[in-house]
Amino acid sequence: MTDRNDLDDRVGLDAAALRRLVVAMPKAELHLHLDGSLRPDTALEIARTRGLDAPRDYAAMFRALVAPERCGSQAELLRAFDLPIALLQDAEALERVAAELVAAKAADGVRYMEIRWAPGLHTDRGLSLAAGIAAVVAGIRTAAGHAGATVRLICTALRSDDPERNRVIAEMATHFAGDGLTGFDLAGREEEHPDPLVHAAAFAAARSGGLRITVHAGEWGGAAQVRRALAVEPERIAHGPGAIDDDALCDELIDRGVTLDLCPTSNVQAGIVPSVADHPLARLHRRGVPVSLSTDDLTVSDVSLSEEYARVVLGSGLTLPELWAIDLHALDAAFADEDALAPLRDAFHGWGATIPELTANDATA
Repeated sequence: MTDRNDLDDRVGLDAAALRRLVVAMPKAELHLHLDGSLRPDTALEIARTRGLDAPRDYAAMFRALVAPERCGSQAELLRAFDLPIALLQDAEALERVAAELVAAKAADGVRYMEIRWAPGLHTDRGLSLAAGIAAVVAGIRTAAGHAGATVRLICTALRSDDPERNRVIAEMATHFAGDGLTGFDLAGREEEHPDPLVHAAAFAAARSGGLRITVHAGEWGGAAQVRRALAVEPERIAHGPGAIDDDALCDELIDRGVTLDLCPTSNVQAGIVPSVADHPLARLHRRGVPVSLSTDDLTVSDVSLSEEYARVVLGSGLTLPELWAIDLHALDAAFADEDALAPLRDAFHGWGATIPELTANDATA
C-alpha cells in the first residue's frame, strides 16, 4: 500500500485527488474486448428474453462474468468469456452491448477507444459473419455520436481456428474498413497455439484490405512469444509485458516502433505478474519501449480505465507526467486516420496544459 505522504511527495496529490484527476483526464484506450465488457444487468435481460441457461439474479451473474483476481493461467482467465459469448449470438444483442460499452467508456472520460471482438465466435446460432460485424458497427456508430467519442473497431481471429476460416474472416472484415473497422488481431490460447505465422494468409488478407495489424502475445511464454509475434510485422502487440526480460527485444520494439498495449490488472488475473506493483509498465516506458495502458475488459477485469490509471500510479510508482505521456502516445499508436486524431490531440494537449502536475519536470522519466 502506498503511503499517503510518499504519494503526496511523488505526485503532489493525495490518493483521493489523484483519482479525481484521472477521472477528469481525457483518455485513449486501445485494448478493449467487447465480449469481456458485458454489463451484468444486460446479461440478465439477454438470458431471460432468449431463454438461455444462465444465472437469474444480479449477484450470481456478476460472479459469473467477472474473473477471479488471480487465475492460474491465461487459459483459466479465458474461461470467463464463455458465458458472454454464449449470450451474444444475435445482432440485437451485439449492437446493444457495443453501444453500452461506448457509453460506459465515454462516461469515464475515454475520448478515443478501439473495441475488438471475434466475429467468428458469434455465429453459433445462425448469425452470419457479415450480419454480426454490421451489428457491432451500427452499435458503435450510434453510441459514438451520442457520447461525443471517437471509436474504431478491431476484428479478432482466434489462434485455435482453422487458418482458412481466419482468412475468410479477415476478408469479410475488410468490407467494413470504411465503417470504422480499422484493425485485425489474433488472440487465444498461446500455449496450445504459439505460432501466429500459421495464420499468415489471414494477416495478408487483412493488410491488403487496408486493415492495420496487432496481435496478442506474451500472456504465455514471456519475451519469446513477443519476439515470435514480430514475425507478422504488427504495429502493436496486445500485452507482451515479458519483453522487459529481453534487452535486445526491447531495442527491437523501439527501433520498429511497435507499441505494447499493456493491461496490468488483466495481466495479474492471467498470472503473468504477481501484482500491479510488479508490472513492468513503468520500466518499459522508462526503457523507451512504446506502451499504452488499457483495461482489456470492463467486466471480466471489473475495472474502469480511470481506476487502472490510478492503480499504476499508486502501485507501480509511475509518475503523473509518465502516465500523461503514455496516454498521449495512445493517440499516436491509434488505428485511425489523422483527420480523426488531430482534433483529439489538440483537445488532450489543451486540457493537459492546465494541469501543472502533468507537465512538471520529472527526474524518473
